[in-house]
Amino acid sequence: MPSPRVPLSRHLLRVRDLIDRDYGEPLDTKALAGSAYVTEAHFIREFRKRFGETPHRYLLSRRMERAMQLLRDTDRPVTEICLTVGFTSLGSFSTQFRRFVGESPSSYRGRPRGEDLATLPSCVVQLFSRPTP
Repeated sequence: MPSPRVPLSRHLLRVRDLIDRDYGEPLDTKALAGSAYVTEAHFIREFRKRFGETPHRYLLSRRMERAMQLLRDTDRPVTEICLTVGFTSLGSFSTQFRRFVGESPSSYRGRPRGEDLATLPSCVVQLFSRPTP
């Protein structure tokens, strides 16, 4: 007996989970579309319809969130963070970081942090520290 067809929404959720898990790896839209068993154009259209942003934008958001966390919590060099979050060029990383956050990675790292963030629930901190598109 043939198995029931898996809805596209399930495939899209799996792809989103893949992006969340492997954001530091080279991921391209064509391969992601293939893992959802649809064409690239249809994948981009459906992903945007369901999640409010394109797959590429979603991937960049995950990378920027992780880079922000590493800049805040570690003293690793910016170049190392750039490579860790999946960029191959420091220049493109810095450009994208500035677009998402509004300042360079170095100045973001040097920004004073409020001690009162420790008293806020982590969900509130994440909501307001997430980069805006």
